[in-house]
Amino acid sequence: MSVPKLRSTAAVVTTMSALAATSILGGPSVAEPFSPAPCALHRTDAHHSEGVDSWNPAYTRPIGTLDAVMIFLRFPDATPRTTPAELAADHFPATSRFYELASYGRFALRPHPLKRWLRMPRPSTSYAMRRDWDPEDRAAYLRDAFAVADKEVDFSRYPIVYFVADPDAPGVDSDATKVVNLETPLRVDGTGIRRVVTVFEHHPPDRLVLAHETGHLFDLPDLYHRPVDGKGDWDTYVGDWDLMGSQFGLAPDLFGWHKWRLGWLDPRQVVCVRGAAPTRLTLEPLAAGPGVPAPGTGDTPGFGLGHGVKLAVVRTGPETALAVEARDAAGNDRAACRQGILIYRVRAAAESGDGPIQVVDAHPRTEACWENSVYAPLADAPLSLGESFTVPGEGVKVEAEGRTASGAWTVKITPGISD
Repeated sequence: MSVPKLRSTAAVVTTMSALAATSILGGPSVAEPFSPAPCALHRTDAHHSEGVDSWNPAYTRPIGTLDAVMIFLRFPDATPRTTPAELAADHFPATSRFYELASYGRFALRPHPLKRWLRMPRPSTSYAMRRDWDPEDRAAYLRDAFAVADKEVDFSRYPIVYFVADPDAPGVDSDATKVVNLETPLRVDGTGIRRVVTVFEHHPPDRLVLAHETGHLFDLPDLYHRPVDGKGDWDTYVGDWDLMGSQFGLAPDLFGWHKWRLGWLDPRQVVCVRGAAPTRLTLEPLAAGPGVPAPGTGDTPGFGLGHGVKLAVVRTGPETALAVEARDAAGNDRAACRQGILIYRVRAAAESGDGPIQVVDAHPRTEACWENSVYAPLADAPLSLGESFTVPGEGVKVEAEGRTASGAWTVKITPGISD
């Protein structure tokens, strides 16, 4: 049952003016379960900082079940050629399934799509939708959207809000899909709304696009590189290896670092590698977990992995680290081009879109899966069984020594190796 309205539509109009763009070999080396020090980078003031020592309370943490309302908006200058049910099916259950697998069942995204279109008061063309949307036009769109939806939706029930526009309206630009941040939280039905997802996708939409945008609601940054002139390759930082880089990636499961940040890895599943002597450890594949098939077992879940170490971290500076994890063709990564040990740099002070995570290419002279990878030079980035690689500039050597009977990887990490 809806609670009484605590403000008028006029109050929505006023508030919307505040929109903002928005096992160990011996010696001194130590492999230990995660603690607040020494390998947890501090969260900085950077937008979507990759620091893991604390959670930004301005963002919803994806633990347990979160309810999301999906609101469908039509315009006076177009007659929809799709139904709300068809558009909802474009994104669900795929989005929920992605997060179920990525979180090892620790997070459930539960959608609540409206069953009918809500009519916006102005033509679609009047809102001038585009990727770099003018703040005034964007504010007008959201002001009208909240005004029409407030009559139908009790926003106090939903920590996540999706506004889905009629994809066939003439003014709708699919490139404009994004999260809009509110400089001042909007008070609706007694709850403060800080950000919403505006969806302008074609039908059918880009693969996993809503999962990507939803990641921003949980304080995850963009990992792609946007060329200054808009031309050139966008995927040079992480290639196929994380949804926040590209929703088209062959291995889009979230990095272990992100799973650590979001609370999906227990402290004992993260190992801090310290000292100069070699450290051996066993890494479970990142996708391993309850309900996730083991490599080569088809769709058979529950194979006994899921509670071991998944992430090794080598601190390289006050705000930087190297992360090491195992990636197999399973779960969200079932279409991965290559399997093996993936290494990447993390920079807590780098802004979203400015390379806060950068994959280290262990095969810099080759590429793979050029026909369907988003960035073939990084598609073969992981170390294969028996290979080793010393990270340039860091002097950290990583060796993929073997695999256990359960499918885990045995890895040796040696800091302090000369380039």
